[in-house]
Formats: sequence, C-alpha cells, structure tokens
Amino acid sequence: MIGFGVIPGDINQDEAFAGYQAYSMLHYGVDSAGYRFPVYLYTWGSGMSALNSYLMMPFMAVFGVKVWVIRLPQLIVSCLTLWVIYLLVKRMFHEKIALFALFLLAVCPWHIAMSRWGLDANLAPGFLIFALYFYVRGLENSRFLMLSSLMYGLSLYCYATVWTIVPFLILFEFLYGIYLKKIRIDKYVILSVLILGVMALPLILFLLVNMEIIPEICLPFLSVPKILYMRNDEMFSGNILTRVKEVWHLMKIQSDNIPLNGTEEYGIYYAGTLSFFLLGVYRCVRTSLKKIPKREFAPEILLLLQVAGGIMQGLLQVRTNINRNNILFIPMVITAALGVYWLFELINIKELILPVIYYLVMFIGFEVYYFTDYKELTDYYFCRGLTDAVEEAVSYEGPIYYSRGIEHPRILFLAKENVWDFMDSVEYYVYPSPYLEAKSFGRFSCDFDPEVPDADATYILGRNADWELYEQKGFVVHRYDWFAVAHHPDNEQEDQRR
Repeated sequence: MIGFGVIPGDINQDEAFAGYQAYSMLHYGVDSAGYRFPVYLYTWGSGMSALNSYLMMPFMAVFGVKVWVIRLPQLIVSCLTLWVIYLLVKRMFHEKIALFALFLLAVCPWHIAMSRWGLDANLAPGFLIFALYFYVRGLENSRFLMLSSLMYGLSLYCYATVWTIVPFLILFEFLYGIYLKKIRIDKYVILSVLILGVMALPLILFLLVNMEIIPEICLPFLSVPKILYMRNDEMFSGNILTRVKEVWHLMKIQSDNIPLNGTEEYGIYYAGTLSFFLLGVYRCVRTSLKKIPKREFAPEILLLLQVAGGIMQGLLQVRTNINRNNILFIPMVITAALGVYWLFELINIKELILPVIYYLVMFIGFEVYYFTDYKELTDYYFCRGLTDAVEEAVSYEGPIYYSRGIEHPRILFLAKENVWDFMDSVEYYVYPSPYLEAKSFGRFSCDFDPEVPDADATYILGRNADWELYEQKGFVVHRYDWFAVAHHPDNEQEDQRR
C-alpha cells in the first residue's frame, strides 16, 4: 500500500501504547504494569483491549519495533475482511451483489482510513464479519460453528463495547438457526459453546476482579488485572431519544469532527450511500417478513441483525463517534449494496455501471485528498517528525526532557524503554486517574522550566515550544516537521550523536 506506515504519520498515542505493550511482553514477558500476558491491558489506568498487542508481537519479533509493523495486524484484518465480505454476500445472495458489496467496501473512506493505523477498537468490525461468515457456513455444516464461536470470542478482545453486543448477536443467531431447523444439538454445537465459554471466561473473571468480587489473578502464563478505573460512566445512562438522534446524526452527516476518524469532505461512505442503505433496509424487512412464516432462510434477517447490533453499540454509550460506533459501518455498506442492486432491478437496468462510475469518481477524489490535504491535517494529530526526533535525542547521554503534549506512550515505544526501568521510576501527574499521564520515568521527563533550559540535557520540543529561545541560549536545534531536538554543543556527549 502506498505510504503505509508513513501516512498517517508518525504515531497515535493509543497505537503507540499498544505497540509498547507488545514490545514489553515480547522482550520482558510483562506489560507496562508488570502483568504477565494480561487478558485486558492496564494501559492508561483505565485499560485497553489486548488482542491488537498480541497480534503485533510475531511481526515485531521478525521485523523489529517500527510504526509500520504495529499497523500490520489492522491492515491484514482489513484486507481479509474484503475477501470475507465477498464470500459472505455471495453465499447469502449471489455473486453480482457480492462483487458490488466488495467494491463499495474497497472504496469506502472509513475502511481505507482505519486500515492504515493501529487502533485496537478497529479490529472488532472485521472479527464480527468473520464470525457471521462462519455462522452462515455453519447452517449448512455445523463444523463451521466452532470457527464462528472462535471469531466471536476473539472479537471480545478487540473492543470492550462489543461485550454487550456479542451475546445479543449469538443468542439471536442460535435461536434463528433452531427455528429454521438448520442447527441441531450435536457434538459440534456443544464444542462451539465450549469454545465460546473458554474464550469469554477470562473476561468474565476480569469483570469479577474489577467489581472486587474476587482478587486479581496473576499466573505465569496469564493475568487478570485489577485496573485503576473502570469506564462504566461511558456506558449509556441518559435519554434514549437523545442517543437515537446522535446515532442518526452520525449516520447522516458522516462525521464526528475528529480528523483522525474520517474526512468531512467525503464522509464515512460517500454522499448518497445513506439513501441506498435505507432502501436496502426496507427491502430486507419486506423480504424477511415474507420468508419468516414459511421458515425459509432469510439472509436479510442476519444482515439486519448486524445493523441492529451496530446501532445498539452507539445507543449504549454516553458519547458516540466513528470509532465508538465502528461495527455499524460494514453492515451498512453491505445493505447499501443491496439497496443499489434492488433499485436498478426495479427500474430494469441489469448492469450497475452508473453507480460504479459514481463511486469510482468519489474514490479518486478521496484518494487525492487523503494523500494531500488530509495527510497534512493528520500529520498534526499523528505527530509527524517525532520518530526522528526521539531517535536523535536517545543517541545522546544524560537527561531528556520532552514537551508535555507528546505523551509518554509515544516516548516509551519510540525509545524502546526498558519496562523494568519504567515501572521502577515512573511518576504521574495525577494518581490514580482514568488517564494516567507520566511526569517522568527513567531519564525522560516532561516536568521542566522551558525558560531556563539545562545545558546538560537534551530537549524534544513540541510544536508549541519556543524553538528560537533554545537557539538563543546556545543550543543546536534540529527540526523534524512538527518537532525539534535541542542539544547544547558544550555537552561532552555531543560526539555520540549518530
């Protein structure tokens, strides 16, 4: 992929923390809080889903600690999702719709953007689609239900908000299979239940630990940690009509005003797609109502169930945005593809040339924007230049000060900090806190007086720092896009610069 690992670049604080956890567990056997292979990461004090970090580890073992390496799991899952969408829709409907659904997802701005950086939550949509595909296969051959259970189990380790959605999906799909007489209790169904139970058990224990019902569990091969702060207040506790309006607003305007999550110019799935989606929903409902009394298999029901799960994800949260509502968009794109197909079938046009041309034109416009203006916009949020700045700074001996806005996970990952040194020395601004911010650790600190620089120290300066002040104080300042490194030439370690 063009510019993969560089655009967006350099690195987001969440993917940096996930990457550092992978590095720490790979090289030291523990995460940044000292837990051995935790089922849920202690990250930030309020936790982070663990699967993303575990998937990074084998790539990191082969290719080393690099930004593009920690983005590989998301890229691979996203590419596999395209293939599985084609197989799924072909099996549920037919090849023509499958090809068009594949095309719509392949050119979808949201899917392209999220495949290029390593946010843990964005693994969830792919694993849920994998689970649905194997469930559909399982209606014909119950062996595949075991793989469906495995995918559903793995999805639980992608994003905590799906913990309430997955049981709903599984229960409905199981009951629907029973109703169709396509699922019968046999050894494969029993094994599927056991697989799902084994996969879910560590997270059930995690909830019990953090509800203080049982003590935390620390085994040589597995940990169930007690984190500082459970984000229960982020779950729904308000007016349902308000939540419905917010989810609908997100679907309609296709933007949450967060540049990391998408573009306002092209939205999540391009203008007009929502209308095709609504048409697809109408036809799915109409077809399902005809097939249900006859006990005919209605794949439309399964698609509507995925859409309902995605909407539920948004309704269950106090604040919704594109990342928090991410499991909705793939089912929406598939439903929109059905809407387009049925519309052209209604007006007796057999080929989908016009919509293909429209989406290709939109896609070309998005690609041009993504690699130009959008790249410049996201450079700010992904801290372009920080990798090079940290690389130079760590080449010098002595203390290193960094601007506070850089955030310590980026330093930990880019500097490959020894986790034992970090745990022994870290001091936080506020402890305990749902968002721990390190004041200092090892030889790094962001607690310094910018007006009185220390000639014996090296500085990693952020975009808001006064770089000229350091030059006036006799420091040599090397600029790296949004960042700079200031080092005094009188420092006796100057000769150790790379």
